[in-house]
Amino acid sequence: MSSLSKPAIKLRGHHLICLHFFSGKGYNSEFVANLRKVLERAEAGEEIEVCSGADDICKKCPYLKRGKCVYDKDGDAEIREMDSKAIELLKLEVNTKVKWPDIKVKIPEVFHEWSRDYCKNCDWRRVCNEKIESKF
Repeated sequence: MSSLSKPAIKLRGHHLICLHFFSGKGYNSEFVANLRKVLERAEAGEEIEVCSGADDICKKCPYLKRGKCVYDKDGDAEIREMDSKAIELLKLEVNTKVKWPDIKVKIPEVFHEWSRDYCKNCDWRRVCNEKIESKF
């Protein structure tokens, strides 16, 4: 990598799926602006590095404390389990690099299982519903 290259976008497992349904809403304006910027970078063709733990989206999350999700008492463990499942469904591995279109084409293949296991109890469901219905 040349010194002028941007570092890859770091995304954790569940963001590789959930970011496809971003509709301009989030915890606060700083979080939303960051989400939008990450998505724009991905759509512009920047490389994505699959990571474990906090990623470039988490950086601006008000619930990230000392590298862990504190949304609720089991938040970090639940998020990590979701991350593992997303990576498995997408047939990826941590520390690999991928492009957004390569992830995007896999979403219809995995969404039924993802939705069944995670979306119905997700606090973000109301935000995603409209976008999900327009895609599937």
